Amino acid sequence: MNNQQSGYDFGLIQSLLIQAIDIGLVFALAYLVLVIVGERRTLWMVRGFIILMLAAAVSNWAGLRLLHVALNSLVTGSAVAMAVILQSEFRRFLEQLGRGEIVQLFGRDRRPTPEPDSVIDEIVDAVKELSQNRTGALLIVETDSPIDDRDFSVPGVKLNAEVSKELLQTIFQPQTLLHDGAVLIRASRIVSAGVILPLSDRSASRQLGTRHRAAMGITERVQACVCVVVSEETGSISLAQMGILNRPLTSNKLKELLEAKLFPSEGERTVAPIPIGNFGRQIGLKGWTLLKRILRRPSSGNREKK
Repeated sequence: MNNQQSGYDFGLIQSLLIQAIDIGLVFALAYLVLVIVGERRTLWMVRGFIILMLAAAVSNWAGLRLLHVALNSLVTGSAVAMAVILQSEFRRFLEQLGRGEIVQLFGRDRRPTPEPDSVIDEIVDAVKELSQNRTGALLIVETDSPIDDRDFSVPGVKLNAEVSKELLQTIFQPQTLLHDGAVLIRASRIVSAGVILPLSDRSASRQLGTRHRAAMGITERVQACVCVVVSEETGSISLAQMGILNRPLTSNKLKELLEAKLFPSEGERTVAPIPIGNFGRQIGLKGWTLLKRILRRPSSGNREKK
C-alpha cells in the first residue's frame, strides 16, 4: 500500500513538473517574440495572441473540450497570420539565430552609434538649406524597427552612406537622377535613395503635391517611421506621422519633433548592452520595459491635421 501511495505521489509530482516546464517554455517563447517585435502597434497583437493561448490552456485544464478545440483553432490561425505579418522580424530572428548571435537578440547592435544631435543636425541643416532654395525633398526616417522594402512601390538605389547635409542636398538637386524619389534614413546611414512610395488615398489640400501624399501614404502603412517633406513650390517644411501631416514647420520645430521621435526620454530608451556576466539582469530590464509597454493603454494623442 505504501509503495502504491509513493508511486502515485511520484507520478503526480512528475506530471506537475512536466506541466510547469511546459508552461515555462511557452512563456519563454512568448517573451522571445516580444523581444523580437520592436514596433509598438504589433505589441497589442502579440498580447492578444498570448491571451488566446492562456484561454486555450485554461479550457483544456477545466475539461471544456469543445471550447478548447475552438480556441486551439484560433491560436493556430493566429500563429500563421502573425508569421505572415511579422515575417521581416522573424527573418531577422532566424538570421541572428543561424549566426549564433543569441545575446544580440536581447540588446542593440554592438556597432558604435553616433551622437543623436549630430544625426538630427545634419538632417535639419540639409532640410533648412533645401527649404531656402525651394528644392523639393522627401526623407523617410525610421524610428523603430526596419521598414520592409515591400512597403515601397520601388525600393530605390542602395547607398549605405553616412548621413550628411552635403550628400542630402546633392541627392535632391534637380539635375541628379535620384532627386524625384525619397531618401531612406536608418540610424546614421542613408540606406537608399530614389525610393518610390505609395500615395495616400485621403483627400488633401490642393496645395499638397505628390511628395506630401507619398509621405502620408507610407506613414499610414508603416508607423515605425516619420517623413520630412520640403515643398518645391513654397519651400515649406512638413512632417508626416501615422498619415497625419504637420505643417508648416520651422527648422527649430522640426528638430524638436525629430528629437522626440528618434531619441525619446530615458524611460523609453532601450537598455544598452552590458557584459555577458550580467546577461540575466539585461533580460530582466528588457522584459520589464516590454511589460510596461504592453500593459500601458495606447495614448490617442492630440494630432493636428492640416
